[in-house]
Amino acid sequence: MKILLKNRSLLKISGKDAEVFIQNQFTNDINKLDYTKVQINAYCQHQGKVIALIWVIRMDENFLLSFPNDLLEKIESRLKMFVIMSDVVIENVSSLFSQIGLINESSQNEFRINDNLALLIEDSINHTAELPENEIAWNKACFDSCLPEIYINTSEKLVPQMLNLDINEMGVNFSKGCYPGQEVVARLHYLGSAKRRLFSFKTDHEMQVGDSLYCSSSKTALARGDRYKGSGIVVSRVKYNSLFYCLATLDVDLIDEEITLNNEHGPKLERINDE
Repeated sequence: MKILLKNRSLLKISGKDAEVFIQNQFTNDINKLDYTKVQINAYCQHQGKVIALIWVIRMDENFLLSFPNDLLEKIESRLKMFVIMSDVVIENVSSLFSQIGLINESSQNEFRINDNLALLIEDSINHTAELPENEIAWNKACFDSCLPEIYINTSEKLVPQMLNLDINEMGVNFSKGCYPGQEVVARLHYLGSAKRRLFSFKTDHEMQVGDSLYCSSSKTALARGDRYKGSGIVVSRVKYNSLFYCLATLDVDLIDEEITLNNEHGPKLERINDE
């Protein structure tokens, strides 16, 4: 299935210092990115909180960065702050290219995300009222792949480990050089353990990105009483066949407890896989 992804923006990073520039900004190792893949990266602030999850593509001598539309201004302005004297040009090319998601399908010029998902980048002029804008199908496929997303209302709230980006180094490389927030991310990896992870849930009630997960038996909840803000947060969601599915962070010691949405009287969430 081919789906036109109109909810994603695209920045082009060019110039002789482009690769070094990206390597110094993001959590993954750009040097390992070839011309056939999408590389998942976290863009962190200095405290290790994820500003955005960025899909990086190597195209010719340039790089393309794909991420949700609502983060465009924030990411573009922040990246430009760090150009300084580097030979780097940052351009918003969202209107010049169409991003096309592939679900269980292959194409000659694809950039593969994982075994089930891929991305095509094509000139907008070639497109195409022919392709469906089936955001629901794409979001459900991302959910099935446990592929998280960050939007403006969850930006700078989570560290990469809470999004499982460290598992098999899917989105974090612990051998590369410095990037914003690296000290915090590395310290958690080498000296501690993530107390909150990403899990999949479903419910028959409406939910929104940014909603809280609540567990009344949480030690933190018991200690803080009514001031407790939740045991996790909804990162992405999709309504599919009358049910709501979400990827959400949750304290790992609560995975076998009853989880509700937003408060103790909220709808119950059913966990449907481990990680």
